[in-house]
Amino acid sequence: MKVLMINGSPKDNGNTARALAEMCGVFEKEGVEIEYFHVGNKAISGCTGCAACFKIKKCAIDDVVNELALKLEQCDGVVIGSPVYYAAPNGTLIALLDRLFYSTKFDKRMKVGAALVVARRGGCTAAFDQLNKYFSISGMPIAPSQYWNIAHGALPGQIEEDGEGLQTMRTLAANMVFLMRSIDLGKQAYGLPEKEKAVRTNFVR
Repeated sequence: MKVLMINGSPKDNGNTARALAEMCGVFEKEGVEIEYFHVGNKAISGCTGCAACFKIKKCAIDDVVNELALKLEQCDGVVIGSPVYYAAPNGTLIALLDRLFYSTKFDKRMKVGAALVVARRGGCTAAFDQLNKYFSISGMPIAPSQYWNIAHGALPGQIEEDGEGLQTMRTLAANMVFLMRSIDLGKQAYGLPEKEKAVRTNFVR
């Protein structure tokens, strides 16, 4: 099993990184391979709507997005972590995810997705919901935990005081491993569900 982990925080060693590290401990114990990318401190522009990716099969802006695309295709699961800004994930992360999920045309169904968010106080559930939408539109099962995947802390290191938040991350990782393994067995036994040809309905014609 292989997991792609994406840290959308601008900080190298902030509370988001600590939440992801708590999951890493479980993955390592279970023998899951980890590929970790810190993207929140990079200059990443948003999608320009050029639609070139339909022809060239990658994003026309050749940066870390295309590097991550290869990792996304090869992995069994994806973890996306972000701090919360104005009840939303970091804007740099959203710019990356918009381009990453839109420009990759390969089948993402049954790759397991997990999002986690960290905040001083509020806005967590709105940011959490926004990240999960990348998974649900792609046919990716979303891993559950014992609570919403949220931890709290303002200054770096304060997440250590949120025992429930850290336990939520460990439970999330354990459940994710179980799902990835179960889906792998299911694919071997039954294959992926038959996929219908896409029907596109425009509201304005």
